[in-house]
Amino acid sequence: MTADSVSGLEALQGRLRLKWLILRTAIEERLVYRADFAFSTLVRFLPIVTQIFLWNAIFQNLASGRMKGYDFGEMVSYYLLVMLARAFSSMPGLSTGIAGSVADGSIRKYLIQPVDMLDHLFWHRVAHKLVYYVIAAGPFALVFWLCRQHFPGWPEWYVTASFVASLLMSFAIGFLIEAWIGLIAFWFLEVSSLIFIYMMLSYILSGHMIPLEWLKPWLPFVEYLPFRYLAYTPAAIMLGKVPASELPAELLVQAGWIIGLWLLNRWTFQRGVRRYTSFGG
Repeated sequence: MTADSVSGLEALQGRLRLKWLILRTAIEERLVYRADFAFSTLVRFLPIVTQIFLWNAIFQNLASGRMKGYDFGEMVSYYLLVMLARAFSSMPGLSTGIAGSVADGSIRKYLIQPVDMLDHLFWHRVAHKLVYYVIAAGPFALVFWLCRQHFPGWPEWYVTASFVASLLMSFAIGFLIEAWIGLIAFWFLEVSSLIFIYMMLSYILSGHMIPLEWLKPWLPFVEYLPFRYLAYTPAAIMLGKVPASELPAELLVQAGWIIGLWLLNRWTFQRGVRRYTSFGG
């Protein structure tokens, strides 16, 4: 083994150790206030119950018992899967945190230390989701078990594998979109309005509010946006709304959005750093 290969291997090991250190530290931070974290996690399940009652009232008043290709059982299963996907892809506080770091100058720590900001924030979010799902696994399992009659049963193994892959990629897309919005703070002093607009668009265009099939007649471009991969696509895959022959292409497009958004984030960060100035200690 040459000296260059040895040094390259040592550098890789150093980067992996750094990522593990960030992940472990972030998990420990989340567990400091574990009671508060657990309570806030459990409270988020209350809207699920009210939403199920709402859809039940809507479908009871339909003569056919169906609405645009969905009956009540399919709607409940869709909504629960969308909630699961949104729990992966939502990144509360990420955009505002980045924008705040740019505004108060604390972002300079990433410019003078050998720590990549986006990589650091990514592993922080991984730690957050790990702790969140350890706590939320029980409530999620209970809700899905209580609503088990609304699910058609376990699909084929490749559908389940595609669902898991899409779910994990939804996390990356959600992170990259919100990180990019935060990086816009290099050019604008206030990005709260942009964050609000994104939240509204994401709620509608991701399929969180209603299935995207209902929006296509009015918004035909909705299937070409990355928002659909935040919630709709994982749910549609699990429910068999995506034909088996189209699964590879669907996952490749989702992976393509990750690459594109990652490049956009890198380009925005580099451009922003060039025009960034910070004064004081």
